[in-house]
Amino acid sequence: MELTDQPSLPPDTNPNTTLQVDFTWRKFKAYVTAVSAPSKPLYIVDYKCLKKECIVVTSGDSSAQIGTGTLHVFSINPNYRLHGRKGTIKALSRWKTSYTHLSHAYASSPDGPPATMTWTSDSDFKTWDFICLDEHQMPVARFKANLWALKKIGYIEFLGDRATSEAARDEIVVTGLTLMYCMILRTTSLLSFFGAIFARPGPIKDGTAAHDGVPAAQTRQALAGKQD
Repeated sequence: MELTDQPSLPPDTNPNTTLQVDFTWRKFKAYVTAVSAPSKPLYIVDYKCLKKECIVVTSGDSSAQIGTGTLHVFSINPNYRLHGRKGTIKALSRWKTSYTHLSHAYASSPDGPPATMTWTSDSDFKTWDFICLDEHQMPVARFKANLWALKKIGYIEFLGDRATSEAARDEIVVTGLTLMYCMILRTTSLLSFFGAIFARPGPIKDGTAAHDGVPAAQTRQALAGKQD
């Protein structure tokens, strides 16, 4: 079995709303492109291992910074910055992949409060599906990552009525990549293990209550009905 293969796309995937993430060791960067136009990077991801903001996402055509991700040695709650706005991806559970963040891209109105998003996951030996749900627990994005990939990291599929929104795409790319690398750190670091023991999981206290984690079975059911 070839462990560096990119995860296969489900047959119902829309290539116009799906991104692929490819890593290059020579430049130590990842390039995020549309599946329908793989030669034109939409985002470039730099890895600054010795800096606090260790994940830096820039625009593929203008080099303008889109956002950053910050991982912590002990805390299991990564931070991010999106177009200058700071945020936290907060754990809802110590041991399950269940996280929340506050979203302005998915808010019901531009001047209203941010929407509370929930990240959950489903995984097997080779792939790890990170699924982002909106306030109504409907999937809006799915990041299908290859756990063993050396170059072909995976795909990000956008769902729902904001699948073509540039603001939503920016947010999911920054938060999704930050969460993925946070979980990789958690599964390989003893300090992160103790960080989970002493963590205080729960909603982000910003006037908006977060949802509890959603079971994987319920998430798969919602994904199955996304075309209804």
